[in-house]
Amino acid sequence: MTGAFSSLAIALAAGLIIGMERGWVERSGSEGSRIAGVRTFALIGLLGGLWELLANGNPILFGLAFLAFALVMAVAHFAETRDDHDYGVTTIVAALITFVLGAVSVRGHHVAAAAGAVVVATILSLKPVLHGWLQRIEQSELSAALKLMLISIVVLPLVPDKGYGPWEAINLYQLWWFVVLLSAISFAAYVAVKLGGAKQGILWTGVLGGLISSTGVTVQLSRLSRKAEQTNMIAAGILVACGTMFLRVILVVAIINRALLMQLLVPFLVMAAPLYAAAAFFARRSSATSVKTLELRNPLEIIEALKFAVLLAVILLASKALQVLWGSSGLYVAATAAGLADVDAITISIARMSSQQLSLQSGAIAAMLAATTNTLTKGLIASSIGGKTLGIKILVPVAAATVWGAIVLWRS
Repeated sequence: MTGAFSSLAIALAAGLIIGMERGWVERSGSEGSRIAGVRTFALIGLLGGLWELLANGNPILFGLAFLAFALVMAVAHFAETRDDHDYGVTTIVAALITFVLGAVSVRGHHVAAAAGAVVVATILSLKPVLHGWLQRIEQSELSAALKLMLISIVVLPLVPDKGYGPWEAINLYQLWWFVVLLSAISFAAYVAVKLGGAKQGILWTGVLGGLISSTGVTVQLSRLSRKAEQTNMIAAGILVACGTMFLRVILVVAIINRALLMQLLVPFLVMAAPLYAAAAFFARRSSATSVKTLELRNPLEIIEALKFAVLLAVILLASKALQVLWGSSGLYVAATAAGLADVDAITISIARMSSQQLSLQSGAIAAMLAATTNTLTKGLIASSIGGKTLGIKILVPVAAATVWGAIVLWRS
């Protein structure tokens, strides 16, 4: 009996939460002019709980009760629209959800019922914000968001996750995941620049993108440099992403192999430092007016992501060929080759080997080679895509970072 009372109390509370939001929105209306207010919603939640209690888990009985309640609300809504010509059904839908939440509570899912009421009330209260977003969203932006969801939520799970070709080096799932990743970065860059302005948006793209794929950020921002009057801010964003990559690798190694972390921590921090310093230098030299001409007309660069995925497939195949050719003695060559495409996969492999069949010093050197190759590759990407001016601004601090990191690792 105590359980039934507590369940009904939560059902009543769920109705009160939603009812307070609805009542506040329609507080200016006269008494009796609203289809449902705070008291009515509280009673609706209690009614749903009582019906579930009486139905005792019988879905047919509860379904009939829900249908009857829906008909009553529909009739009330029809009568209301004849007077004020307001055809919105938000309050009706909220009432139906409240009825169901009352039943959910009686079924014993107290947390779900309470959380559901809070979520519903929150969504209802966000009407001005959501409508404001819709007013500012352009057709191309909505289309880009839908395309991104299509290639990630719909297409990605359908792609086979297994190797193809020689040595099964080409994994279509991983390649398509990279397409999704690059597309998401380009969309995130578009949103960041639009919301935060070109200067702050590019820096945030570098920071957040560097935690996912600094190579992807380098590709996307290098392409944007063609549209900017000068490249200081673009260079800052790429260098921030390159520096953040070292912090990401440190985190990965810390999770897998703490002993290897002690070998790589100082060299990798030393390599990240000049990249961040150079990024700060270029960011200070870039005024707000210097990036005003940076206009992102296409929020989603899927075609460019597909082109880079093809290039990645070639690099992966070449890396695998080198590993097979040199065998276990070619760890350094394999790490250098793998770093051309991605640093995370080879780092995870090295971290696992270092804890079992590989010395820490050899593992540290291999990881350094992979990270160095990957960093230099991003400098070459920036130069080839963004032009000579951008390339110099990236390659100089990148070269300095790799030299300093190698010196620190050699002396340790």
